[in-house]
Amino acid sequence: MDSVQAQSRQAEVTGRLRSKRWAKVKVNYELYLFLLPTVLYFGIFHYVPMYGVQIAFKNFLAVKGIWDSPWVGFQHFERFFNSYQAVAVIKNTVVLGLYDLAVKFPVPIVLALLLNQIVSTRYKKFIQTVTYAPHFISTVVLVGMVYLFLSPRTGLVNRLLGLFGLDSIFFMGEAVYVKSVYVFSGLWQEAGWAMIIYLAALTSINSELHEAAVVDGASKFKRIVHIDLPGIMPTIMILLILNLGNFMSIGFEKIFLLQNPLNVESAEIIQTYVYKVGFLGADFSYSAAIGLFNSVINCFLLVMANYMAKKFSETSLW
Repeated sequence: MDSVQAQSRQAEVTGRLRSKRWAKVKVNYELYLFLLPTVLYFGIFHYVPMYGVQIAFKNFLAVKGIWDSPWVGFQHFERFFNSYQAVAVIKNTVVLGLYDLAVKFPVPIVLALLLNQIVSTRYKKFIQTVTYAPHFISTVVLVGMVYLFLSPRTGLVNRLLGLFGLDSIFFMGEAVYVKSVYVFSGLWQEAGWAMIIYLAALTSINSELHEAAVVDGASKFKRIVHIDLPGIMPTIMILLILNLGNFMSIGFEKIFLLQNPLNVESAEIIQTYVYKVGFLGADFSYSAAIGLFNSVINCFLLVMANYMAKKFSETSLW
């Protein structure tokens, strides 16, 4: 008898909770409608395609389809790790990812802190416009500009080197330069756009803190270090976690366009290798295995970065 009463009470409590949830949904239905397109987008284009990940463990045959293709286990992963390209491709991806993160992550923070100290609103808007305008240049156009500026004969950079009596450098023909070209061209294109987030975070800092610091005789540098930087630290931590979560996903289009037979040994990364073996070589299962390996590494880095941020600070994604 007691168990029946307990079950009825539990059912009553569950019903009340459901009714409260539906009441909240009815009250805020406009917000859920705004959220619906985003949910549908991620569901259709990010979660439904995960069904095809299973071909990484199969010998995919187009005539049989994904479901009927025979299972081969970890054969494709073993094939990749035993191949001579594996070490070079993983090394290039990791080195380029570290280089890109070390250069492109701190620069927008510094730019935002410096721009925030400018008093003139007109000059500040001008600097903002100039710095984030390159973001709207397409990758193909940007790479074309890079080839023009770095041309060994007519390029602007080599002409400047010639003015100082230096020999011209074939930047796109030597493997040692391609990573720097990729990183610093990306820095020019994206630094101003990334700066916007930090400028928005700086506006939330209480201006009374700066006024009190000025009264106490604090210099601009000390106000940046002791007020502005701690104020945007949660934003920095969140963006750092997200960047580490995409550490191995450097991108395909730009580095692929920068590749040529002379620099490919230093520019071949996982994304371009997957494209070549998957789409050009039609080895879909093998390329899916490599892509899955890359995604697992990204997921691991995201979880570890979030764990470390949560352990040593009060900011984390979850």
